[in-house]
Amino acid sequence: MSDNDNDNWSCQSQDTPFAYSACSLKAEALTNGRYSLQLFWQQPDSKQPLLTFDALLATLPAEQTLHFAMNAGMYNEKYAPIGYTVIDGKEKRALNLKEGGGNFHLLPNGVLWWDKSGNVQITESQTLNEQINNNEAQPWYATQSGPMLVIDDEIHPQFNADSNSIKLRNGVGVCRDGSIQFANSDAPVTFYQFASLFKDELGCSNALFLDGGIASALYAPSIDKHDKKEMGVMVGLVENKD
Repeated sequence: MSDNDNDNWSCQSQDTPFAYSACSLKAEALTNGRYSLQLFWQQPDSKQPLLTFDALLATLPAEQTLHFAMNAGMYNEKYAPIGYTVIDGKEKRALNLKEGGGNFHLLPNGVLWWDKSGNVQITESQTLNEQINNNEAQPWYATQSGPMLVIDDEIHPQFNADSNSIKLRNGVGVCRDGSIQFANSDAPVTFYQFASLFKDELGCSNALFLDGGIASALYAPSIDKHDKKEMGVMVGLVENKD
């Protein structure tokens, strides 16, 4: 099931290699001003988190349409991001280079980011830190999560093909065909299976795990997806009709 009335983006649900839903965005669509990829976290004029897709939709300007969105990284008990977060050029959270437990710290982790011109990249966190310090990277939006799923066409070295740890998972990839792929598993999968989806099926050279389990959420009305979960930062494709 897909929505192909638009050359710039589309969402579809697939059954193989497991049940998943994915929204694809052509990178070049972000260069003309009509479309923009944005991060959303707090309510306008407030420090309160939006929490839900419904709240995000309610605060969107009338001339804008949200085509799809998903949760964009891990958060603490107050729904605040635990990793590097930049929204509209303002750093909300510093780059987190600490070691620790949990998926976020299953190193290497990485950052989904794009500059003001809309050039989207997924960069390993230590590498991005060096690029920022050298003024080689100027993120306008950024969300950090972990682990990386695919790193330069290779699956994360710590993933085990024989693992039996399965969960719903969602992530994002920057792919060889010039697309950015946002995927949400509709069935529980291992990290290795999910990484293989990005590497082999979607053709992504770099991909980043965003979250899983109860935090894995997708809004894609063109394929009847509208999760009612609460989350921290969200990433979404906005079309400006003005």
